[in-house]
Amino acid sequence: MTRRQLLGRAGALAALGATSALGPAARASAAVTAPAWPVRLELPRPTGPYPLGITELHLVDRTRRGPWWAGDAAGEFRELMVSVWYPADRATAKDGPGASYMRAGVAAVFGAGAAKILGVGEGAIDWAGFGTHARVGVAAVSRPGRVPVVLYSPGMYNERTLDTTAAEELASHGYVVITVDPVHEAHAVEFPDGRVIEPAPALGAIEADADRSRAALEVRVADIPFVLDQLAVLAHGGNPDAGKRPLPRGLGEALDLARIGMFGHSLGGMTTAEAMGVDRRIRAGVNLDGPLGYDWADPELLLPVARTGLDRPFLQMGAWLGVPSGRLPHTHEHSPSWRAMWRNSTGWKRDLWTEAAEHNSFTDYQTVLPGLAERLTLPKGLLSRMVGTVDPARFTMSRRAYLTAFFDQHLRGRHQPLLDGPSPLHPYVRFID
Repeated sequence: MTRRQLLGRAGALAALGATSALGPAARASAAVTAPAWPVRLELPRPTGPYPLGITELHLVDRTRRGPWWAGDAAGEFRELMVSVWYPADRATAKDGPGASYMRAGVAAVFGAGAAKILGVGEGAIDWAGFGTHARVGVAAVSRPGRVPVVLYSPGMYNERTLDTTAAEELASHGYVVITVDPVHEAHAVEFPDGRVIEPAPALGAIEADADRSRAALEVRVADIPFVLDQLAVLAHGGNPDAGKRPLPRGLGEALDLARIGMFGHSLGGMTTAEAMGVDRRIRAGVNLDGPLGYDWADPELLLPVARTGLDRPFLQMGAWLGVPSGRLPHTHEHSPSWRAMWRNSTGWKRDLWTEAAEHNSFTDYQTVLPGLAERLTLPKGLLSRMVGTVDPARFTMSRRAYLTAFFDQHLRGRHQPLLDGPSPLHPYVRFID
């Protein structure tokens, strides 16, 4: 199955992103294990000097209705849930409760689908109990003043939590990171009133993969300017949360909305590129293994931004591109959409490729799945299909290093030699000229 097909799969088979590559036979042969206690993992510790805070915002866009494919919700105002990760005030950083990886309602839906894919008993993994390194609602750091803001968009059907590893790393280095849930598309989004919204069946029923990608992307790209507008309300002393829940002290004052970046995985990478094309407030962006066309390999189905290019910094990091004849490196040398973007862009650009990685290496799965494999019996071959053969800890270190260096250079104006060429610290990351 090509990654073009994987992008369009909904429901339980999409519960772990590209795990729909596992066929029925592979899933049927997986041993179902039941540990004596639910497995809980802790994500890699961030390396920056700042402790972390987190809060969430329930945002309602009263200028837009739900997408046509959202069923009954199509007539309702567009709602979003976002998390705000931020550098916390050191004096009060431990005053709040520890943040859970997922809300309980999201974890229940996500965990049920994941159990089928992983071949484990339902409830064997406590997704809500995964350890993060942030405290809920603690005061934001007051020095060195306002800090850059970076948005994150996840892969198709995925939750905003699925690159917490990167969000925490950037926040620990002094960024405010906004992770945005694709409501009516993600496996599950939980709102403050307890509602849990699952994917709209009509989206999954769209037959053509390219049409499905187009429909989802259109909604996501429209979400981003709205989120930026709400951040402006916050930065000017307002409270954009629909329920007016209390905000962490100093959070609005920490936002520097003159320095905004964005990154995303898969469909989130597409969202990043296209959002930059329509909103110039986003000064720099990173695409983590996402196509820049509605079809992975069709040169006629390019995103508008791939046809025009960008005049601002854009980094692409890729693994493999599925084509009818097999697989090719996902780089601008082989991908029609990446090639168009590369040729048409006048801004700073880099194309990085890791041969031993896979599509989900650019998410938390790069560390989560190997951690689960140490405690549970997973389907044979799952790890290599999901996250390749690259060393999990080293590649996670590399991915975080390149993301931080990119935003340090282009939002803070600090030249980063790491971006100039191959590094002996990251020998498996290749620069494609």
